[in-house]
Amino acid sequence: MRMRAALPALVGAAVLTGTLLSSPAEAAGGVVIHHVWFDSPGPDDRSNKSLNAEWVQIKNTSRSAITLKGWVLKDASNHRYTFKNIKIGAGKTLKVRTGKGSDTASNTFQNRAAYVWNNTSDTATLLKASGGKADSCSWTTRDPSDTYC
Repeated sequence: MRMRAALPALVGAAVLTGTLLSSPAEAAGGVVIHHVWFDSPGPDDRSNKSLNAEWVQIKNTSRSAITLKGWVLKDASNHRYTFKNIKIGAGKTLKVRTGKGSDTASNTFQNRAAYVWNNTSDTATLLKASGGKADSCSWTTRDPSDTYC
């Protein structure tokens, strides 16, 4: 009888302290914003090289691949990038670069000719194809040029 009462308490304590799962994202699994490089190095000359040095890295924290078709990445001003039929592998990352280029397993391109992410402050929001929020990441001027989320 005492064992039945102790077991739920032990499990509850382990979950609260993070012994079983280190974070809600890992527990649920899914796609999260991992790292944002919002201020590309060098002068902001709108060259494709400079535009592609501005990116948002997303990470699949689940144990299986996730198709991002129809998902949206947007900023606070509602500049929106809708993912094509892109799949992100389990535990893998994908950089969403602002400029032009050819998509690969680790990079996709918004094909823009202007910067998206504000250097002073902004919020990157990732929406599922259903419209539900998957994750977001914000930064301010105290961050030098990039931020981990």
